[in-house]
Amino acid sequence: MFDEQRFYDRLQRDLPIEPRPFRSAGATMDLSEHAVLSVLARDVGAGRISRIGAVFAPNVIGTSTLAALAVPPSELEEVAARVNAYGAVSHNYARSGHRYNLWFVAGARHRAALDTLLLRIASDVGQMPLDLPMEREYHIDLGFPISGARSRRSRRRMQPPAATLLDDDEWRLVAALETGLPLTPEPFHALARQCGVPLHRVLTRIAQWRASGVIRRFGAILHHRPFGFRHNAMCAWDVPDDCVDKVGIRLAGVAPVSLCYCRTRREPVWRYNLFAMVHARSEPELQAALDLFDREAGMAPMPGVVLRSGTCYRQRGTRYSWEATPG
Repeated sequence: MFDEQRFYDRLQRDLPIEPRPFRSAGATMDLSEHAVLSVLARDVGAGRISRIGAVFAPNVIGTSTLAALAVPPSELEEVAARVNAYGAVSHNYARSGHRYNLWFVAGARHRAALDTLLLRIASDVGQMPLDLPMEREYHIDLGFPISGARSRRSRRRMQPPAATLLDDDEWRLVAALETGLPLTPEPFHALARQCGVPLHRVLTRIAQWRASGVIRRFGAILHHRPFGFRHNAMCAWDVPDDCVDKVGIRLAGVAPVSLCYCRTRREPVWRYNLFAMVHARSEPELQAALDLFDREAGMAPMPGVVLRSGTCYRQRGTRYSWEATPG
């Protein structure tokens, strides 16, 4: 009998980097290559899966930012569509709980291109987006435990890899990876043809990136809502700068946290510098997670805000490979 929970708990990470990855992955679950590809094709088509491929560590091969706009509720759909017209935008959500209610993520090869993008969006929508680049990460993992609860994590601070300069061949490989592997028995062959890089170099480079942490995980990238994670919130706190690392490491150890990082403040309009994201299957589960923040991480004394996720206007991997000329 096919066990979907086991299937996706395994395939969200560590898809084999070899010529027939789906055959090898299936063998560990007593599934044929054809069966693995059939399930993945079904769920990509149904919108349950974003893609099969790489999640790059943030700000390692390029740069990205979390941005926000304060939009009248009646104009959210229109403004979200304007923001989504830019290919560099990867995530775009309505969030309630603050006057900044439309939140999006954008990436680029370098900061100058990202600044240009934000200026273009500002011109298009009539306001400059709140720009909140990440300063330090404490935990980032959007793999979802389909078959059970997350376990408590070590509070050891993550050491992300250093920024990496890519050559032209590597940028072509990144561009090909951004849309995911083709669902064919030999996807890396197709990837090599698409980016014009020999197969052995494609396999070697992806394996090296994964081993070094440049690629955070490699496998099935799920859209969390179709798998039941419909009650989600982004939380932010105003934490004194001299203790934000200590608090961030402690907060990252709370089991329900899927993202935890420090971002730049933008006072006076945005005073918060420590962020955590939690994804839950129900409102009671979400509230229990928020209670854990106070009980296990001591967040209650710190001024904070809870921004509950509303409409998802876009969710896909960060796009770094586009280029913009600073103007």
